[in-house]
Amino acid sequence: MTRDVIALTTNMPDAKTVLAGLYAGGPDLRIGTLADGAVVQLYAPTGLSLVSVEAPLLVKVPGEVERLLGDEMSVPDVPFWWTEARASTAVEEAGRLAGSFAGRVATVLGGTVWPPQDAHTDVVTLPDDLPGADQAPPPALDMLTDKAAVVIQDRPVVAMSSWMSEALRIAASSDRALQIVTPPHTRLSPATRTALRGHPNRWVVQELDEGGYYDGLSGAVLQWKDGEFTPVRGDDGAARAADAFKPTADSGERQLVLSVRTRHPAEENLVLGGAVETAFRHLTGAPPAGWSTAEPVNLPWSRRQVTVLARRRAPRPTWLIAIGAPSRPALATMRVSRTQAGVEEDITLAVGFGPNEPPVIEAIAPLAEALAAEHGLVSMLASLRAARRDLMVPPRWEAPPVPLAFTLGPDAVRKVSLAHARRPPLDVTPVELGAAASPALHYPVGDGGDPSAWQALEELMRHLKAA
Repeated sequence: MTRDVIALTTNMPDAKTVLAGLYAGGPDLRIGTLADGAVVQLYAPTGLSLVSVEAPLLVKVPGEVERLLGDEMSVPDVPFWWTEARASTAVEEAGRLAGSFAGRVATVLGGTVWPPQDAHTDVVTLPDDLPGADQAPPPALDMLTDKAAVVIQDRPVVAMSSWMSEALRIAASSDRALQIVTPPHTRLSPATRTALRGHPNRWVVQELDEGGYYDGLSGAVLQWKDGEFTPVRGDDGAARAADAFKPTADSGERQLVLSVRTRHPAEENLVLGGAVETAFRHLTGAPPAGWSTAEPVNLPWSRRQVTVLARRRAPRPTWLIAIGAPSRPALATMRVSRTQAGVEEDITLAVGFGPNEPPVIEAIAPLAEALAAEHGLVSMLASLRAARRDLMVPPRWEAPPVPLAFTLGPDAVRKVSLAHARRPPLDVTPVELGAAASPALHYPVGDGGDPSAWQALEELMRHLKAA
């Protein structure tokens, strides 16, 4: 497995400290940079990249270490610096080199290292027969074939880090599949799960006892064939599900999931993020704690900063993450895009509840009304699913979400016509929200437990599209 080693320090790693840490392999190694200096690399004399170190990240949002790395280690109080080193898998000693780099940085600046057992300050002796640079994949990857970009991870959570974003970019730009290989104890963050939705991307889980592989999202038994992981198919052409993917007993944990689209006129005084903030306040009782374009989430929540970033990137879309306080797990991904109709925000928000914490279903209708009145609501689908309170995705079967309610914004109601939208082919009367002359319509379609709500939602969609 790739060795990712992270130094968590109270003081900022300056250039001198980083260089001192990188010389853990001796003076014969060379140092270079990538991405306009955002990544520092340690090279062997043959040109092979041994360790890549990302620019230190100042984390101001509490709970990110526990969320992504576990709570078994001591963590500096926020704010602290997160410096991540990624070792090449082409050379076994590269992992020890990354551990020595992180250990030296933490020793000098005060802090700790994840994983703790990898931290040391020894000089690492490298073998003489190192491969050349042409025999290694890009730093973000562990293997690159004609069909797949493969990343091997052994950490509690595979987050949508800047490393993973780069791996996804390489795969997409070269028409390859991104395939993430992990042991069975690893989970995906919701953001990484979203990124893997596109076919033929895969989460490949290695069964340590049996030596096989299966897809952590579909359960299909996999094999390495012709440069990629593909399903093992029987004589009938069907894939076989792995025994490890079977569902477990219902723990009573639930996730309330919202899919929201808003649209705003492209005006100079537009400030983005209002819909996300309103949703967090209604469902968690507080605004988001932080936001970022990758994980760990490091910046305190700021609608102004979100808007500045989106303006700077326009007309290209902007993708970001917003996260709640550790006491109430909540995570949203938001995509801001400029269209002919205006500026659109596509938001997916999940909020976690424990066995003794009833989901706040009663907050959905008031939230829909607030979004329609103040934040340009186009549509909102609210669902409930039996899944982990911490929102992480395990490599086993989880029940799909079951619809609770669908809301159609005022402009969309006008396009359908109010008369038509008021009369769905369902045994339900939509609730009118907002001004009587131009209301939003809120359709309760289920209780979050009966899967037949999907059929009701499909009938409603057909009815609205028919107009």
